[in-house]
Amino acid sequence: MNGQISLGGRFKGRGFSLIELVIVVVIIGIIGAIALPRMSRGAAGAADSGLIADLAVMRNAIDLYQAEHGGAYPTFADFVDQMTTYTDVNGNANTTKSSTYYLGPYLRAVPALKLGSNKGQNGIVATQGGTTAGWVYDESTGTITANLPNTELDARGVQYNAY
Repeated sequence: MNGQISLGGRFKGRGFSLIELVIVVVIIGIIGAIALPRMSRGAAGAADSGLIADLAVMRNAIDLYQAEHGGAYPTFADFVDQMTTYTDVNGNANTTKSSTYYLGPYLRAVPALKLGSNKGQNGIVATQGGTTAGWVYDESTGTITANLPNTELDARGVQYNAY
């Protein structure tokens, strides 16, 4: 019976040997070494994905506004009102829907920037720079980008303001 004591047909000494336990611990360590770096990038990747999603939503809203307003983009001065309230065909904004103000709203609110030095800011500026706004909007082209310096890059080395 291989040196084990038999009690009624059952082996008393069943269990793992020290070598088997060491092997299991080493395997768990290897799995952990592989998994931890991938999981630690998760938060940064989530913020990058959030930025991409926010830009997609705002760009779609701007495109829809343009389509419904005869090719005109929202104006810089009235961007927030034109995106978040009802508008007429000329782009005049009103908080109440009526037979005149029936277009929109295109956004519930301008989202706050989810990463970088301007994290939490949801204001709009016309040119890159400063820390009081999260987004840069060009009313002549309808483009919107993150208001972050060229030095702020994602994990792939791409500038956030180039998304």
